[in-house]
Amino acid sequence: MSTRSISFIQRRADALFSANPAEVFCLGLAIQDTILTVASIPTEPVKIYAAARREAGGGPAATASVAIARLGGKASFAGRLGDDRTGAALRRELEDEMVDVTWLRHFAGVQSPGSVILVDGKGERLIVAYADPNLPRDASWLTPSRLGDAVLCDLSWPEGALQCLSMAREAGIPSVLDADISRHSREQVAMLVAAADHVVFSRPGLAEFTGTDDMEAGLRAAARPGHRLIGVTDGADGLFWLDDGPIRNARPPRVDVVDTVGAGDAFHGALALALARHDGLEEAIAFANAVAALKCTRPGGRAGLPTADALLRFTG
Repeated sequence: MSTRSISFIQRRADALFSANPAEVFCLGLAIQDTILTVASIPTEPVKIYAAARREAGGGPAATASVAIARLGGKASFAGRLGDDRTGAALRRELEDEMVDVTWLRHFAGVQSPGSVILVDGKGERLIVAYADPNLPRDASWLTPSRLGDAVLCDLSWPEGALQCLSMAREAGIPSVLDADISRHSREQVAMLVAAADHVVFSRPGLAEFTGTDDMEAGLRAAARPGHRLIGVTDGADGLFWLDDGPIRNARPPRVDVVDTVGAGDAFHGALALALARHDGLEEAIAFANAVAALKCTRPGGRAGLPTADALLRFTG
């Protein structure tokens, strides 16, 4: 991380501990993760044994909401869960993290989402996720009177995301789309990409959406009028984005990686929080890079998310 980026975070320490924190409305997936620590991730069908197992709540937007709350922001989370034990546990976990779950709705007769995650000795991961196809997609019940200072959505619930992104545009507040790989159609994803003003893909998500592994070509194909940011995260290489010319890159600080689970979610949450605070784009990117890097030094997706105090120690 550059000296300029570090000094910026230190200067904005007051924002991390403000009595009137910025508010971000997050919408998308909440999921129960079963995380297994393995020596290496298999490349062929085989039986292996895990060295450790833990259960934790996950999901891009839900984890981003926890990241926002831990960093001193005010976070709300909207989503869909089953009316089951898993759904109740996911709700309690978010409440314990001081996330407002007024718009988290439970539906009878369906299963809450779940996943199994393999994490190897280098912190890399393999995720197998399940979402009940019978979860209602209708978003007519989603009628918050205000969205706060920014909106963050993932791709898991296109109808809800499109509704929130449209409300954000009408309210004149920034919106962030976490564009990872998706089980939904390209047409549905394209609608969300066009509706958001800050779109950050994962590298696999960009390749899936554009049909190319070339980051610059993919970003130019994905760019839409009205975008304030069109970018892609690429692990330790940080964020690549278009800026009226050649592609630009902002790298995160170097760290000893323990676990990358949740790093992308932490990046998106921190970016949305910085934009909600009206930080400049480059400062917001630097903040998000620092938060994601610090997360990678700790095990667990939610468990490893940094607090505001930890971030200031990291950048100090």
